[in-house]
Amino acid sequence: MGNILLPTSMQAALLRLASTEELLAPDENGVRLPAGFHSRIVVRSGQILFNYQWHAAPDGGAIFATEDAGWIYVSNSELDHNAGGVGALRFDHSGKLIDAYSILNNTNRNCAGGHTPWQTWLSCEEIAKGRVWECDPFGKKEGQVRAALGLFRHEAVAVDTINKQIYLTEDETDGCLYRYTARSFNTTQSHPNLDDGFLEVAEVFEGSVGKVRWHVLPDSLAQSTWTRHQVDNATHFNGGEGIWYHRGIIYFVTKGDNRVWMYDIPQQELSIIYSSSQYRSPVLTGVDNIIANQAGELLIAEDGGDMQIVVLVANKVFPLLQLVGHERSEIAGPALSPDGKRLYFSSQRGSSGYNDGGITYEVTGPF
Repeated sequence: MGNILLPTSMQAALLRLASTEELLAPDENGVRLPAGFHSRIVVRSGQILFNYQWHAAPDGGAIFATEDAGWIYVSNSELDHNAGGVGALRFDHSGKLIDAYSILNNTNRNCAGGHTPWQTWLSCEEIAKGRVWECDPFGKKEGQVRAALGLFRHEAVAVDTINKQIYLTEDETDGCLYRYTARSFNTTQSHPNLDDGFLEVAEVFEGSVGKVRWHVLPDSLAQSTWTRHQVDNATHFNGGEGIWYHRGIIYFVTKGDNRVWMYDIPQQELSIIYSSSQYRSPVLTGVDNIIANQAGELLIAEDGGDMQIVVLVANKVFPLLQLVGHERSEIAGPALSPDGKRLYFSSQRGSSGYNDGGITYEVTGPF
């Protein structure tokens, strides 16, 4: 099992919390937090904000900075039967909620996704032959299908900002890890063309970990064969979930075996940095959405497990927070404000266990 290697100065922020791993009793919102942290409920599913009804089943999310020093939190809606989509919450520089609106409608099981450096949200459909939709967090442009990113049971997306490639996970018990490479760029060369490129699938050719080679998919639209079955040598992963890019590294998780993986892009090498099987009483199970702060410290949300957001850094694993009474839900959509001082996330089904019981939170404190 590999290590997350960070300079000492980068390990300071959340490692300070490692000495306070015992979370306090639940606050008035049912959130257990370390001392000095506070929670608030931002919105509940079904609540009307600025003439917009906040969606049910909130899932993957991300934060986007605004020109007025505020930010926008986008959140997927994981509903079936063309009832899914993406909603947005806009905050001013002080954290006051000042607007709410839809940025995508009439889609299916929008599970996770990923932000892009060019300020868009890639929302993923978790259905057979699911699509990736590119959405405008500011609500000025219609969402666009990016079919070149493949048709499969999409989970999440991460953009390699150096090589301008996109990595994608697949939520199947025999899913794959994919990579998209654009053949062309927009006129300013600032971002890749998501309609003109090719999709590849990873093969780990030294076993379950080791060196990786990439194979071009012959049919990324899966017209006759599922994408995960098109390349015989493709490596399969047990339930791909969240994925994140940070400084030349792709991190992703697999829920079927409770593992966190690290793909070193320059070295083209894959390793496992966390596996629940290595612990008698693992802190982290039910691995799902994953993000990192600017220091590279990983925050992983649990789908089930102990309903915690768990920090993984420098061989330490400890809870940052826990929801009490939400056993039939999952934590989804963790995202940090641009200054890193506020954490947003949702309980997809809340304490009721039903899709319309979703709750979106904000946590502040000495991150």
